[in-house]
Amino acid sequence: MIRDTLKAAQVAAMKAGDKPRTAAIRLILSKIKDRDIELRTASAPADDDAMVTEVLQKMIKQRRESIALYEQGDRAELAAIEAAEVAVIEEFLPAQLDETEAKAVIAAIVAETGAASLKDMGRVMAEVKARHASEIDMSKASGWVKEALAG
Repeated sequence: MIRDTLKAAQVAAMKAGDKPRTAAIRLILSKIKDRDIELRTASAPADDDAMVTEVLQKMIKQRRESIALYEQGDRAELAAIEAAEVAVIEEFLPAQLDETEAKAVIAAIVAETGAASLKDMGRVMAEVKARHASEIDMSKASGWVKEALAG
């Protein structure tokens, strides 16, 4: 499980005295714990790795947005710190499908669901997310689904 890998990495980073890595991993574990608390009120427990992956992807998205803002504001040192955190977070994400593989998966789902137009995009996206949320960047997936339905 990703959660166990994160805890082991935290111990290793602490023993190595790597303060930036330790801080980044503590931040990840904190966000996961926040999400656990949110889900206590939910009806059914979700797949743990899928939930952790979703949290990690959200953290990466936030940091990339921060990097862009820091670079616009000529704050390269802050952008570098955020980039280092992104690198640590990405280590714990499951392997992502490349663009070709992702488009093939999306095309198969479009064919399977019988989607014919952009009106069916919500149904296709729901299916892609249900099956491949941890393997495909969902922000890119929406563009690929539109492309598959339009073409």
